Amino acid sequence: MSVNLIRELASVLPPEALVTDPDVLEAHRRDQAGWAEAGVPGVLVRPASTAEVQAVLRVAAALRVPVVARGAGSGLSGGANATDGCVVLSLTRMNRILEIDRRGMLAVVQPGVLNGALKAAAAEQGLWYAPDPASWEFSTIGGNVATNAGGLCCVKYGVTGDAVLGLEAVLADGSVVRTGGRTVKNVAGYDLTRLFVGSEGTLGVVTEATLRLRPRPPPATTLVASFPTLVGAGAAVTEIMASTRPSVLELMDRTTVRAVESFKPLGLDVESAALLLARSDAGGEQGVAECTRMVAACEAAGATFVAHSADEAEGELLLVARRLAFPALERQGATLLDDVGVPLSRIAELLAAVELIAERRGVLIGTFGHAGDGNMHPTLVFDRNDPDAVARAKAAFDDILRVVLDMGGTITGEHGVGALKRPFLAAQLGPESLRLHHAIKTALDPLGLLNPGKLL
Repeated sequence: MSVNLIRELASVLPPEALVTDPDVLEAHRRDQAGWAEAGVPGVLVRPASTAEVQAVLRVAAALRVPVVARGAGSGLSGGANATDGCVVLSLTRMNRILEIDRRGMLAVVQPGVLNGALKAAAAEQGLWYAPDPASWEFSTIGGNVATNAGGLCCVKYGVTGDAVLGLEAVLADGSVVRTGGRTVKNVAGYDLTRLFVGSEGTLGVVTEATLRLRPRPPPATTLVASFPTLVGAGAAVTEIMASTRPSVLELMDRTTVRAVESFKPLGLDVESAALLLARSDAGGEQGVAECTRMVAACEAAGATFVAHSADEAEGELLLVARRLAFPALERQGATLLDDVGVPLSRIAELLAAVELIAERRGVLIGTFGHAGDGNMHPTLVFDRNDPDAVARAKAAFDDILRVVLDMGGTITGEHGVGALKRPFLAAQLGPESLRLHHAIKTALDPLGLLNPGKLL
């Protein structure tokens, strides 16, 4: 089958698009989710056009060979991990920005375009592409669409799906569909665009995206506040969200603050239970008023320290601690970056629960994340070479997911289900919703060839 597969692919692709070198295949086996299982692919293809993607999927369908699409491999759920003998379909050569329509406030891009490259191109036109996952400098738009990626600015401007106006996708049989369009409003037929966004390559391969652009926001006012209790930090978050529209609202727990201070001393209060960072980009008097309300919310919730600045350079300095959160924890051992979401009113409860799990399992867990939308990242730190430490970390990971579901939350807010969290999906969705998911999958991919073993 492998010989037939390579021969058939060679007949429809240029030589540079077909790779069988074992070292290159090894480099394309998995994404950044270290615990998720990964197989050994049979071949790597690098199409440069929608027509070449179609040709690959037609060959794969004829020979009943699975296909795993991938971008930069920066995912954190195992969603791009290979299965044994599969075709790994890398979209990194499809990296052209096809159009930036300044008057229409949109961009049309291929899936291999880097998020950061699109931001830069939009900025040249005085515009802004809002979605900003932490991997924005090296993650691709295709991967962002596949996982419905989020980021710091999502609290005000939404996740990737909120910026997607339309898609072009190749289905498992090689046929091409277009969803959505170039208009802001579009309710003709089922919302197939939303169906493909976040589907993790299990329904089709996205080959083009039409994306909403925005005017560049005014310079931001930035705030930082320390809290002696998790309850106080949670109360400040809910009040800020009820009274303002922050463009950023991030939180770090004590473990994360201490890791950052140890990594890069910034004068942080290592005895505080939590550090809150917020921004308003409303600009002018409205921005000042928003910041004033945020300061008042923090002080009313018992903050022991509050500082803010309208100077952009000073604001960036205040956000340094948040940007260092994950690198600081990484220095302390192997890490597993989790991604869960809870209702805003239960953020403090989640943080307290994670602290108890860390103590009970004997695992270092630092929690930080997007407090404004309830999407937090408990990050487990452990010794990869110690089997007992690995087992305790895995148990703690499962504990966190169960606690989140008990709170009415979600097992993933922005990284996706992939292979890592698939065992917990049924518990969140319930049997009827899961049955509907399988029905949709079967309708679009009856042979089950697209990214098998992921999500469902």
